Amino acid sequence: MYFSFKKNFSFILLLFLYLSIIFGFVIGEDLNGGAAHDYLHAYKPIIERFSNNFHDTFLKYDQYGQRHSPILIILLSFLYNILENDTLIRLVHLHLSLFLIVLFFYSLRLRFKFLNNNIAAIIASVIFISPTFRSLAIWPDSRLFGLLFFVLSLIFFLKFKEAKKNSFYYCLLNIFFLSFSSYISPNFSIFSIYFFYYFARKFNYKKIFIIVIFNLFLAFPAFYYLFILKIFFLTSGKTPGFDGAGVAFDFNFANKILLISTIIFFHLINFILEQNMITKIKFFLLQKKYLILIILFEIILILNFNYKKDFTGGGIFFHLSYFFFNNNYLLYFFSFFSLLFIFSLIFGSFNNFLLYIILIISNIQLSIYHKYYEPLILIIFILLFESVINFKKFFNNKKNIFYLYSLNIIFFIFSILKKTLIY
Repeated sequence: MYFSFKKNFSFILLLFLYLSIIFGFVIGEDLNGGAAHDYLHAYKPIIERFSNNFHDTFLKYDQYGQRHSPILIILLSFLYNILENDTLIRLVHLHLSLFLIVLFFYSLRLRFKFLNNNIAAIIASVIFISPTFRSLAIWPDSRLFGLLFFVLSLIFFLKFKEAKKNSFYYCLLNIFFLSFSSYISPNFSIFSIYFFYYFARKFNYKKIFIIVIFNLFLAFPAFYYLFILKIFFLTSGKTPGFDGAGVAFDFNFANKILLISTIIFFHLINFILEQNMITKIKFFLLQKKYLILIILFEIILILNFNYKKDFTGGGIFFHLSYFFFNNNYLLYFFSFFSLLFIFSLIFGSFNNFLLYIILIISNIQLSIYHKYYEPLILIIFILLFESVINFKKFFNNKKNIFYLYSLNIIFFIFSILKKTLIY
């Protein structure tokens, strides 16, 4: 009996986690805190408008205070015409969202040939615990489907990297699905810089020209919609704590670097104890010039930091800092270790540096939410970052997978308690 349980552990775990999200659907679970409100009061009324009058709603979309792409809303409106039942639409959306876990599983098997199906399934299933995944699967939001097609684009990028033949074919598929991801959630469009950097080093000028033309062709409908029809929905809506008429774009990179770095640090903290990571961190701690550089960099960021709790969001360390001390001191304390960790990741690797910069600039709005980076950070770190750690050794140690789940369970519990923890 024990051997049978051990042999089928991945299936039992997957079934348990699947049933847990079905239970969450039944009780209206919303660990993000605003997913249900956003769907019921922002998405659903526009879905009904699209269903009743598609043409008029499409051309007046920017007037509805919705700064997210209309693509998912349009798709849900088609479902609404077929099913005519909101609960069924959300249930279909939830099960389509599960393909994110399937695609992540396939990506893991593609990149790490040493992983067997059971271990890969256990690693991929950690997404089930993600408060963002659960909330946005239960209460539809464009971010989750954008991430799904982004992971699909990563699959073809991984195939491109290992292909001896047909690499250009995989390149075009990567661009196509990244474009689809960007149409659903525009934040993902910035990753085209990273992929183009890879493709430009691989191909000759003729193929690079084709890549550029293909990108422009795929982007043309968006440009036409935004700049010709002048339906500029990206600044619609309102930023909490901001007095402006619409969404605030913010280019204070002190806010972004400090907050996003601490969010990255939190979600990757379980990788710190890996031997290669420890060696790199020790290097920066023992080299005075690098240590002084990190400290000076943090001081500059702190002096220019002006993110307010009224803006909402900010990440777990930002909230804990205000909860315990009603100031940013605890945030600044953790930001030092976050920057130390980031420097260890990107030092000597332009690939990792570029990914980090893209994560920073992908958030052009003032508010910085966890849902923009979770579970995205874990996926990108495992699939795209150049190997800072020995993944084969890491994943073959069951304790490390246990720690991975433990961290996500802690964040899951914090999300449950956050209504009483925040301020």
